[in-house]
Amino acid sequence: MDLSRIPLFEALTKRMGWLGERQGVLAQNIANADTPGYVAKDLAPPDFSRLVAGASQRLAMATSDPADLPPAGGQSAYRPISQRIGERAPDGNAVQLEDQMMKVSDTANDYALTTSLYAKHIGLLKLVLGKSGS
Repeated sequence: MDLSRIPLFEALTKRMGWLGERQGVLAQNIANADTPGYVAKDLAPPDFSRLVAGASQRLAMATSDPADLPPAGGQSAYRPISQRIGERAPDGNAVQLEDQMMKVSDTANDYALTTSLYAKHIGLLKLVLGKSGS
């Protein structure tokens, strides 16, 4: 059974992917907290309602040669955006560690919630399949 064909599981998987990439961007912000002139970034949240509505309108990647390999996720599917600049340090750095740590915590909590929802729905499918087979 391919769970990626079920819109709910597809949306949950996309959300987990976005949250994982956001955690990486936030970690990069924290790592560059002392870099002169660095401006914090974030990922624009994807429109999940549009994802579910347009699930059947996918386009395959065009290749110029049948021997071409598809890309292995080299580029992110999410759009990075610069965060609103508040205070700047004298060296021009605009990373506010408190804000970044709050976003890291929120992202971790959202990821835990999403994985919990995913696991609960898997459990429901197993329950239904187990009862339907007897």
